[in-house]
Amino acid sequence: MPIIRFVKDIPEIAVEAGANLMKSLRENGRPVASSCGGQGICTKCLLSVIKGNESLSKPNQNEIDLKDIHQFPKGMRMSCQVRVEGDVTVDAPYW
Repeated sequence: MPIIRFVKDIPEIAVEAGANLMKSLRENGRPVASSCGGQGICTKCLLSVIKGNESLSKPNQNEIDLKDIHQFPKGMRMSCQVRVEGDVTVDAPYW
């Protein structure tokens, strides 16, 4: 099972391979910002991928388009659009 780790002193989370990152975080008590309910519209669910970007699904066309429009900082991913395939370390400014 892939492990989601955090930069701050927050317990890690084990998830099923292929699990949606945003959903997994919320199911385990981690708040994730969103005004679109995870539909890939608002971009408020951006998280910093500190380690393990290769363990996440590749950006889909929606995420690529929104990244181009909004100029996401390097290393940021829309958690609602990401599937966890292996171990990863993430952070959010509001945690």
